[in-house]
Amino acid sequence: MSTSALAAPVELKPAPERASAADWLAVVAGTLGALMALLDTSVVNASLPVIQGEIGATPSEGTWIGTAYLVAEIVVIPLTAWLERLLGMRRLLLGGAFFFTLFSVICGSAPDLTVMILGRVGQGLAGGVLIPSGLTIVARRLPPAQQTVGLALVAVAALIGPATGPVLGGWLTENYTWHYAFFINVPICAMQATLLLLGVAKTPGDWHELSQADWIGILGMVIGLGAVTTLLEEGHRELWFESPLIWKLAGLSLLGFGLIALGQIGAKRPVIRLALLGNWSLTASLLVMTVVGLLLFGGLYVVPQYLAAVAGYNALQAGEVSFIGGLVAIPTAFLYPAAVDRIDIRWMIGLGMVLIAVGSSLVSHMSADASGGEFTLTQILMGMGTTFCALPLQQIVISCVSIEDSPEANSLMSVARNLGGSLGLAGIASFQDQRFDFHHAQLSSAVSANDPQVQTQMQQTAGLFGPGSDGLTSAYQLMDGQVSLQALVMTFNDMFLAFAILGLIALPLVLFLKPLQPGAAPMPVH
Repeated sequence: MSTSALAAPVELKPAPERASAADWLAVVAGTLGALMALLDTSVVNASLPVIQGEIGATPSEGTWIGTAYLVAEIVVIPLTAWLERLLGMRRLLLGGAFFFTLFSVICGSAPDLTVMILGRVGQGLAGGVLIPSGLTIVARRLPPAQQTVGLALVAVAALIGPATGPVLGGWLTENYTWHYAFFINVPICAMQATLLLLGVAKTPGDWHELSQADWIGILGMVIGLGAVTTLLEEGHRELWFESPLIWKLAGLSLLGFGLIALGQIGAKRPVIRLALLGNWSLTASLLVMTVVGLLLFGGLYVVPQYLAAVAGYNALQAGEVSFIGGLVAIPTAFLYPAAVDRIDIRWMIGLGMVLIAVGSSLVSHMSADASGGEFTLTQILMGMGTTFCALPLQQIVISCVSIEDSPEANSLMSVARNLGGSLGLAGIASFQDQRFDFHHAQLSSAVSANDPQVQTQMQQTAGLFGPGSDGLTSAYQLMDGQVSLQALVMTFNDMFLAFAILGLIALPLVLFLKPLQPGAAPMPVH
């Protein structure tokens, strides 16, 4: 046990039978910080074209407005446990809230792309410490009998934040200006800071952590996670390994993970102790959370894309359909404390995966006439499914490691969710191109130019556009557009079917999870 662990008896002592008002204020503060950080992962999605136009960025350059935030966030998440030992929980979270506010103002005032990207990097670094801290506060401050309520609060933040971002950002951009998508963080951060001052006691940091730190592992974490996240975000645009950039990022990823492994051997206390993965229940939870992250972020990406490309929805309308899943997560999460006393937690996670699979399969046979209403039931089922998966997984992590190890375990869960999302988006982009080309070629080959019916239709269509070759060219373009639309619909159907299959494939991992007895409060290890 580190000296910093011994220096924080208030945070590490076993929780009392009932949480105090200060404990709940701390939980709400941690939840608010996680909500804010996760909301900003997607708040610019709907308003990105407007932002690009005002700061003079091309579409390819504009993608870095999102990528910069995600890369910075995932780099700092695993460092949160070490930063807490160094600074103390209160000082860490207050610093995170302050710098998140500062860099949000910088983003909202950015005159050009360079300032915007610097602001987004700062936001990501500050937000990364806020995300896993909510779970750590629940593990340390709430007694076992009340932890499920705290987990419900954090789960709502984790599930509703990414879904709310596009809707809120789009609404602010449509009715006011995109700048408010960043400035709205200022009052939220002020509220969080107030709750932290009221609910989180001062705890001494341990500056010896600077001299005893696993600097090799920290360097590896920054290089490895930063490079692999950038690789996944940019791989499709760079045509994967046809690009020298992707090869360099792959090399940096291997170097970074090699340094992390080296730190496990030489450091007195590694920045992230991979020995924790010897706990099969934790490892299985991380794998399932990776799949859940893939399905969550994949669904938040694919559904709006379908509605925009096929149904003609604008970004705000498409975001409102996706938001249904986030809304469903709220009542589902608050059913969890009662359900966990009656249902084996593994059955609950299995049910969640099945609901995700069923919801995805319902929209795997869509036609070009489908609209947002076709997705309502799917969004309800997927919202319930991800909630039934995420909450028990977080409960398992809290119960299967010691309180001292909970910050590192919670950081690993946050990394798993984010990496799952990055893997999903990278896979979706490549899968979409491959399946579209396949379906387009299949449909085009079925439309024979020698078919008398095709010739008659082409002549009739050409007549509508005028005589001569121009009319015939327009007719061919119209037919190719119809073929492309059908190929696109079939491609989206394939993606939803792939989501359903992946949800079912992940089901056996549930067998490796730690069972919690129905009717018994899960006890964290002290």
